Amino acid sequence: MTVALTPTLLPHIDVQPTPPEALVALQARFGAQLSTAWAVREQHGRDESAFTHVPPPAAVVFAESTQDVADAVRIAAQWRVPVIPFGVGSSLEGHLLAVRGGISLDVSRMNQVLAVHADDLTATVQPGVTRKQLNEAIKHLGLFFPIDPGADASIGGMTATRASGTNAVRYGTMRDNVLALEVVTARGDVIRTGTRARKSSAGYDLTRLFVGSEGTLGIFTAITVRLYPLPEAVSAAVCSFPSVDAAVRTTMAIIQMGVPIARCELLDARTVRAVNAHSKLGLREAPMLLMEFHGSPASVREQAETVQALAHEHGGQDFEWATTPEERTRLWTARHNAYFAAVQSRPGCRCITTDACVPISQLAEQVGAAVAEADAAGLPYFLVGHVGDGNFHMGYLIDPDDAAERARAEALNAALVQRAIDCGGTCTGEHGVGLHKMAFLHAEVGDGALALMRAIKAALDPQGILNPGKVLA
Repeated sequence: MTVALTPTLLPHIDVQPTPPEALVALQARFGAQLSTAWAVREQHGRDESAFTHVPPPAAVVFAESTQDVADAVRIAAQWRVPVIPFGVGSSLEGHLLAVRGGISLDVSRMNQVLAVHADDLTATVQPGVTRKQLNEAIKHLGLFFPIDPGADASIGGMTATRASGTNAVRYGTMRDNVLALEVVTARGDVIRTGTRARKSSAGYDLTRLFVGSEGTLGIFTAITVRLYPLPEAVSAAVCSFPSVDAAVRTTMAIIQMGVPIARCELLDARTVRAVNAHSKLGLREAPMLLMEFHGSPASVREQAETVQALAHEHGGQDFEWATTPEERTRLWTARHNAYFAAVQSRPGCRCITTDACVPISQLAEQVGAAVAEADAAGLPYFLVGHVGDGNFHMGYLIDPDDAAERARAEALNAALVQRAIDCGGTCTGEHGVGLHKMAFLHAEVGDGALALMRAIKAALDPQGILNPGKVLA
């Protein structure tokens, strides 16, 4: 089904006052764990999205346990007060904004690694644990958790948005790596989904339903994830190309040949320039692939030789290796900071970020069309991508107070998304729908599927208090 896309300029803001009785009840239950201070509320009322001028939540509750989350939701349900889960605030799609008012439920203090079952390659964590924190806790066991979005996001937020990152081409996304959940429902009940077993045919797959639900169906209080053995050998490389198209076609060849590459990241010349300035690197300012290979020494060598040959066939040059842990860490830290580096290249700007993911066979055409349109529009932009799995990000840098710039960027975004959907892709590969992609979701899934999503939302959250105004308009 084709649905005409209308550029999303601003979220629909309908802030309802929070009943004083609800705040009194929250204060009685949480004491110092409740804050109504302006600075705290303002911090919890913004994220990394391009949306500004949304009023902050009425209060912030700092949960420290599953019982805290359940009690906060029960009180909110009694007074029909919206509840917005908050991890570290790194959302790019407006997930954290209080567009219907209500309270922010901060789970960052729920930051314990509850259990590690090394023999089973699983860990259970509270939602406030970050990916870096988890990896620090398990590296002495020779294990790691591979999902790595650009920010040091919380595991709860990553689960809520079905996040991925640079390792997704080899290790999958959060959808593939969450085994079980503890969830507080909209009534304040605590339920558990899934097990530590690697597979199950028991009933409906509620774990998959909640993963990616963006805080609209329930609030996570514990998450069981897959772990992986640290690879015996790791090698990373950078390779420059004469054009973005050449870099993308190299990626397509790598994937279509079945090379089990662990990371394959695209940066255009603008992004490389910004990364060099931000991270004090000296990379050649040209379109570039950053790659990493995992396995035995022999398999890593074989993968690298194959990829190097493919890169040279497409004009790749300056194939440089980062072989020491320090060199690799510096390289991938710079890649993870690419978004912030690019945004800093235009002081005072906000970034409208695309998140299309397309079938690998369509990648070159889709990236080429996006770049050509952005060049013609004359807006500052940058391009990065987890191109090994067909996911690429155009970042349009706009003056947040310039309505004309915002409109041009949103029009570029809508056109890019429509092309992605038309070729069998998706409007969002890893950021989630949030506020920004609700119209795009309709275009992608159609009337019937959207109606079913609404029915699920109504069944699990009949009062509509869980992160209202997100995902479903």
